[in-house]
Amino acid sequence: MVIYVVRPGDTLYSISAAQGLPQSQIALDNGLDPREPLVVGQALVIRFPATFHTVRSGETLAGIARRYGLDLRTLYQNNPILQGSTTIWPGETLILSYWQQDGPIISVNAYAYTNIGESLLRSTLPYLTYLTPFTYGFTASGELVKPQDSRLIAQSWAMGTAPLMHLSTLTQDGGFSNELAHLLLNDSALQKQVIQNLIDTLQEQGYAGLDVDFEYVFAQDALAYAAFLSRVRNALHPLGYPLMAALAPKISATQRGALYEGHNFAAIGAAVDRVLLMTYEWGYTYGPPMAVAPLPNVRQVVEYALTEIPAKKLWLGVPNYGYDWPLPFIQGQSKATSISSQQALDLARRYRAEIQYDSQAQSPYFFYTDEQSVVHEVWFEDARSIQAKLALIPEYGMSGVGYWNLMRDFPQNWLVLSSLYQIRQGLL
Repeated sequence: MVIYVVRPGDTLYSISAAQGLPQSQIALDNGLDPREPLVVGQALVIRFPATFHTVRSGETLAGIARRYGLDLRTLYQNNPILQGSTTIWPGETLILSYWQQDGPIISVNAYAYTNIGESLLRSTLPYLTYLTPFTYGFTASGELVKPQDSRLIAQSWAMGTAPLMHLSTLTQDGGFSNELAHLLLNDSALQKQVIQNLIDTLQEQGYAGLDVDFEYVFAQDALAYAAFLSRVRNALHPLGYPLMAALAPKISATQRGALYEGHNFAAIGAAVDRVLLMTYEWGYTYGPPMAVAPLPNVRQVVEYALTEIPAKKLWLGVPNYGYDWPLPFIQGQSKATSISSQQALDLARRYRAEIQYDSQAQSPYFFYTDEQSVVHEVWFEDARSIQAKLALIPEYGMSGVGYWNLMRDFPQNWLVLSSLYQIRQGLL
């Protein structure tokens, strides 16, 4: 795999000719419309196939996989055109392997709302160890608030991806309730009821484990939160269910702020099997324009986490979104729009903007002026920024990655991921 950055005068035809690859493959891999011009500064993932198979009449995808000693997930990863479907046609060419060395084995988790589109879900599942439907809540009386998750669970298992149940303090108004967390963390009888309801749901719904995400926990409840997680783990382990928890992006044990003070890294790390570092949202809806996950900031969080938690327990959080800010930015008034990487490219193409790349933040960005003469600043993710983040996993000895979230199509990400790593199937 190489990452090619589009230069002035480049076309899909000229790049494909120079790389010795079909235009159709480059377009498909990168989610391009071949009829649209490329954007100067745009990153393209170029993969070089090594072996092929031409489908004959009567052959099935499963049969082809068996013939070459492959699994279906590998065929799906090598052939995005399949989109997770078993339908193939005589004369169709399938890529069996690429010219690349196998990388380390890692776990890959991603979150999805239950209304995710069928095509997007099916095409992404082959790249995941886990899928985590978002989210279960709980009431003050200990009952669980359940999402419509059965479709996602069934699709996950069918693709060899293990579904994780997600428990949070998110309320119907869209915010995390520290009051609800406080109530639970200081009432042992309520904890007992919630834990039993969690076990019942894990078994009834066919989940493989549990992911807990309590955000904005009161500072005085930090140790109680870790103790609750330990109690959950002790209840789940005899049943074979692992436990993970999401952690705020802290850079020190004494960091102030409502997001950070309720998460004691050492205590939570000792209480659970894995933790997800939520290393994103430096650039956010109401903040000033900047990268969502600047690499130096991500490093700070990882390096602090390593002082409190073993590396093998850490999963790196990666964002699958960007932001579009109208300028000038006015604190308390300006509001950025959340966009996908594909939408960012569409904006750059529409307004003929040239994409820049911040070598320190390791993130692409650009400016454009809309029809109302308003200047915009856009930061997003591309193949380069994803590669830079994923490189931290072996550098620091972490065991996996977690994506927030799957609701936006980002084909380049999955190509970079599967080119750099072997994706573990259904195990912590």
